[in-house]
Formats: sequence, C-alpha cells, structure tokens
Amino acid sequence: MSGTSAALTPPADAQTPVRHPDAPAPGELLGAHYEQCFGCGGGQPHGLHLEARAADGVALTAEFTVQPAHQGAPGLAHGGVLAAALDEALGSLNWLLRTIAVTGRLETDFLLPVPVGTTLHLEAEVTAVAGRKIYAVATGRVGAPDGPVAVRADALFVEVKVDHFVEHGRPAEIQAVMDDPDQLRRVRALEVNP
Repeated sequence: MSGTSAALTPPADAQTPVRHPDAPAPGELLGAHYEQCFGCGGGQPHGLHLEARAADGVALTAEFTVQPAHQGAPGLAHGGVLAAALDEALGSLNWLLRTIAVTGRLETDFLLPVPVGTTLHLEAEVTAVAGRKIYAVATGRVGAPDGPVAVRADALFVEVKVDHFVEHGRPAEIQAVMDDPDQLRRVRALEVNP
C-alpha cells in the first residue's frame, strides 16, 4: 500500500514467513479464538461471527456479513467494525504460525462504503517476520471474493507469551477459557512454540 508508515515496513533482515507444520491445512476452518471474541466468537450476539479458513502459504480467507448492529451511518457499516474485521482476519493468521501475538499497529484504508447486508470477503497474509514482529496485509472485497476492494490494511503483530493475557485480562474470563477443554488444548498447542 502506498503511504504505509515506516513502522509497518519490515526491516531489511526480516525473514519470509514459514507456515508451521502443524498449522491447519488449506481450506480448513480455523475456528474461534474463544466463545466471547467479538470478531469470531459465537457467544457475541452482535459480534462479527467471522469465519476464517486457512489458505496456501501463511494466508487465509474469511467472510462476515454486515448486520444492522454493525452500522455507523444509516444503512452502512461502521468504519470501526470494518477495521475490527480486518484485525480479526489478520490476528487469525497467527494460528498458521502457531504463535500467540497481539496487534501492535493497524493502518486501514477505507475505499468504498459497505452496505448493511453485504458479505465482506477478506484475504489476509503474513508478509514477513522479524524477531517477535509479524508483518501482514489484508483486503476486504464486497459482493464476491473477486469483487471490488472496499477496505485494506497493513498490520504489525507482536509475539507474546500466554502470560500476557493472564496478567492483563479479567480473571473470570481467563478462568472460563482455561476451564474449556477445547480452548485449553489450543492454548497448550501454542505454548510449545519457542
């Protein structure tokens, strides 16, 4: 993207991303981070309910349909909701690296309005890795996977340990995730990554 900040430009010594051997196979549904995640959780009545699927390389596709609860201007998606959808898709890429990471920076360009009822087709890809920094890009197209680009983003994610969430999250929610055997299995799978 033109105009991308220096913070989102990988350094000269950045590495090409490598898909983890245990990453979900291309076409496989990645599933929710956890039930209450605004981006992908099924337990959020007004959430995005974004569904992401692994693609080739360190990439994925995802989609969500803009609901009336997602509007800003009458009949149009709120820009913050569109940014959240891009952030969710970009964050889901970390399942393909088998890394726990959080958003460090997200720059979003809004190119077209997205009406309520529209399905936004997202593509996201990790472009480089430098130490704990993960660089990625995403686009959101309206109407079809090859439709016009409505939103796009460049992002920087920073790798963290699971302790980041224990130290900064609310204890009740952390405990609920740790009590869920499916979620605990996913967390433990990521903890083995150095």
